[in-house]
Amino acid sequence: MTERIALYAGSFDPLTNGHLDVLKASLAVADLVYAAIGIQASKTPLFTFEERAALVEVAAAEQFGKEGKRIKVVSFQGLVIDAARKHGASIMIRGLRDGTDLDYEMQMAGMNETMAPELQTVFLPASPSVRTITATLVRQIASMGGDIRPFVPEAVAKALKKKFAK
Repeated sequence: MTERIALYAGSFDPLTNGHLDVLKASLAVADLVYAAIGIQASKTPLFTFEERAALVEVAAAEQFGKEGKRIKVVSFQGLVIDAARKHGASIMIRGLRDGTDLDYEMQMAGMNETMAPELQTVFLPASPSVRTITATLVRQIASMGGDIRPFVPEAVAKALKKKFAK
């Protein structure tokens, strides 16, 4: 049987409990999951790629134990379909929080299918407890000194506190 490889792309700036929820569900549909961190020259992230990669790795190990070893962190620039092909993925994972996400993600899936028919997009609904979490809101709350611990893994909460203490 061939190994099922999935790619879950995002900025992960920062990693949230919502991202972890999707990663956990991804492990049920794939043998190996690439958490692909998008690098865009036009955007200045709060965390460097190296910081984001380390936070994903730490959180995956803490949350999923030995299963977390099936999650590999990579970076990519450009089209996500090219990143999926580069890493041998046949599945592209997309998390859905609500209908707005679904509308956008359906458009993206359609475009990706036209460009890369060999790749299958799999939509994974967020658990109710994490549906409201967005990295943007987490950054905003953290920047104002709010308690973001309910929304992110502990390592991320510490990293955010350190970033905004400066």
